[in-house]
Amino acid sequence: MNTLTKRIPLNVLDLIGISEGQTIKEALEQALESAKLLDKLGYKRLWFAEHHNTISLASMATSNIIGLAAQVTENIRIGSGGIMLPNHSPLQVAESFGTIAQLHPDRIDLGLGRAPGTDAQTAQLITRSSADPQSFANSILDLIGWFSDKGLAHSVPVTSNVGTGTNIPIWVLGSSMQGASIAGQLGLPYSIATHFTPDDFKAKIDQYRSSFKTTSPTAQIDKPYVMAGINVVVAPTDEEAERIWTTTQQFLMDMLTGKKRLLQPPVDPEELGTEQDRKKIDSMFSIKAVGSPETVRKKLEDFTEQTGADELIVVTYTYDPEDRKRSMEMLADLWF
Repeated sequence: MNTLTKRIPLNVLDLIGISEGQTIKEALEQALESAKLLDKLGYKRLWFAEHHNTISLASMATSNIIGLAAQVTENIRIGSGGIMLPNHSPLQVAESFGTIAQLHPDRIDLGLGRAPGTDAQTAQLITRSSADPQSFANSILDLIGWFSDKGLAHSVPVTSNVGTGTNIPIWVLGSSMQGASIAGQLGLPYSIATHFTPDDFKAKIDQYRSSFKTTSPTAQIDKPYVMAGINVVVAPTDEEAERIWTTTQQFLMDMLTGKKRLLQPPVDPEELGTEQDRKKIDSMFSIKAVGSPETVRKKLEDFTEQTGADELIVVTYTYDPEDRKRSMEMLADLWF
């Protein structure tokens, strides 16, 4: 591995998968055990996603699990990948994250997205603010004010109190050209969801970089900064990793067909529906590094070169929590 690639931080996005035969409580406990392990292994960030009305995932109350994970770790940064801002009152986000950051200073990240993280019907039940770009920008400006040393929103003379002085760094999550442009215009770091929307990822990153404005009132960095998502499963052999990967393929197929199941055990590839089904799955999750340590190292290096990313964030679904643990350990060994 070249020196430049080796220096790129490696992070983990956890959606807290729930496997068949596992309780929600066990899945949440496993997520906290995983946080301890990632901290010990030297990963830079652990982010938790926000999803709703999905029975195979337990990452709904994102700020709650972030607070719990911060309690059981020491060095790793804990954050959201992300908080879907239209689902929340910005003031409540400032209060929730401010509280966590007061107890765990300089370790909390706030990644923000505009998508609902769920279906339209569920979104109607939880929508609190507008998803249009200007409203999104205004909410971020208020959040920056609430996290500043003054602790006041920019739009109204209201304080979050607990957020004051925490200066929590804000990231913009995006999967589209518009999302990339918004992140650039806001002058904020950009986390691109290449792990599930791989199409035209180079163009999206270019759009982010070309639209980047340091003069924006929301700008927190002085040059573009990109984190790119990639699906990863590491196992002793390519064959074993590919078999473990079929759990992810089944999960995606269930999402596409509306089938509601918990994460399923690995299967033989020919059991994954029709050839057309498999092609559709492969196209959606084409950004992946699945295989032996040598295979994964090469794919991560290639992806880093293709994106020019400053950091990578990996997503790993497994039916057996021990397979995920081993994958994270082997990934740390090959990268750090």
